[in-house]
Amino acid sequence: MNFFLNLRKNLLWRAIPVAGLAGGAAFLAVGAVLTPLLLQVNGFIVLRYSAALVMGDKALMNPNAVVVLVGLLVHAALSILFALLIAIIIHRWGLRVGVIGGALLGAALYGINLYTFTVFFQWFFAINSPVLLISHIVYGAVVGGVYESMDRFDVKGTV
Repeated sequence: MNFFLNLRKNLLWRAIPVAGLAGGAAFLAVGAVLTPLLLQVNGFIVLRYSAALVMGDKALMNPNAVVVLVGLLVHAALSILFALLIAIIIHRWGLRVGVIGGALLGAALYGINLYTFTVFFQWFFAINSPVLLISHIVYGAVVGGVYESMDRFDVKGTV
């Protein structure tokens, strides 16, 4: 119980959604650039897979505006949730550890996401690629860096 009370008062809560959304945007940007170059498929295919987590596999074959919107919402929610996990681990270790530790945690999230989602959604394994791994690493590095930067210069801009 004491652990959760310390988390509640020590984490910079307003930095978590900012870091999560920044990391999520970086994740999508990496995928948008590298996926067509390396895999010759649409760079935003991950949004269809994100939408399919809540809409079912029919979202994979029907990339309409609703699917893209649901994919963005699911992606944003997961980005913020995973940013919370990263923030708990890297909190107050500094910018260098935030970026490097975040990148390592992003790589760990890749493995956890890929190998747990495929238990429930067998079709999820189809997007496994080096691009997905790189996207997760960049996501974690951005989340760690943004969170630690905001935490360091909290409220009054003081260190």
